[in-house]
Parts: sequence; structure tokens; C-alpha cells
Amino acid sequence: MARQSISFTKPNDEWLKTQVDKKEYSSKSELVNDLIRQARKQQVEINWIRAKLEKAENSGYTNENKNEILAQSKSLLNG
Repeated sequence: MARQSISFTKPNDEWLKTQVDKKEYSSKSELVNDLIRQARKQQVEINWIRAKLEKAENSGYTNENKNEILAQSKSLLNG
């Protein structure tokens, strides 16, 4: 695993310390890695929605009904 040195603002550092103190995470590194994983997953979801919107805008119409679109969205969110 690559080692990095990063700096945090005081409020962010305090928040990280609080999470570790509450035993939510064993270390700040674990917490930061989890936050990055969440951000990466969120970006995948945003990209999927953006692609669907662009496709819809280009086609002008979708054959999927609102329940199908909702089911697809929930499936993606739940991984």
C-alpha cells in the first residue's frame, strides 16, 4: 500500500479523531480510505445517471417506465 503524507484542517482532523475514538474505525487511514471508496462509488453512480440523462436527451424519449427506472437506480445504489 502506498504511503502518503496529507494535512487536514483543524475541524477535519478533530472529526477524524472523533471517529477513531468512537471505534468507528481503527485508524485515520482506514477512515480516509473508506471515504475515498464511497466517493469513487458515488462518482460511478453520478456517471451512470449522467449517461442516462444524455441518452434520454439525445433520443428524446425512453421506453422504460418510471418503475423500471426507479428499480434500476435502486439496484445501482445497492450494488
